[in-house]
Amino acid sequence: MKNPNQKRILVIEDNEAFLKVLKMRLEASGYETLTAQDGLEGLNAARKENPDLIISDLMLPAMDGHKICRFLKFDQKRQQIPFVMLTSRDLDEDEKLAQQCGADAFIVKTTRAEVILDVIKDLLNERAA
Repeated sequence: MKNPNQKRILVIEDNEAFLKVLKMRLEASGYETLTAQDGLEGLNAARKENPDLIISDLMLPAMDGHKICRFLKFDQKRQQIPFVMLTSRDLDEDEKLAQQCGADAFIVKTTRAEVILDVIKDLLNERAA
């Protein structure tokens, strides 16, 4: 039976191994997890599913994370959805561009899962407030 209070998180990630681990960690923490493996699929899933939060890789096939974020932040129905940019590239310009696109958080993939979970919890609590 589905819990109506359970938060739904869309993860857009093309690295299957990383996606599987992140999905397991999120579900173990009580989140319902939706997944997409390329940017276009992720954008469509975000529009169709209206998740409570989106985690997107930066470098994706079909459309990069910056574009997805920009599309969603300009969409009045979805601009309030917290958007977390996740990348293996630790470059200042990537973080700056993520902020300019409207991303709510920027996390480097080498980070421990607890850090990702804390950011998610903070963003969901901010949204609820």
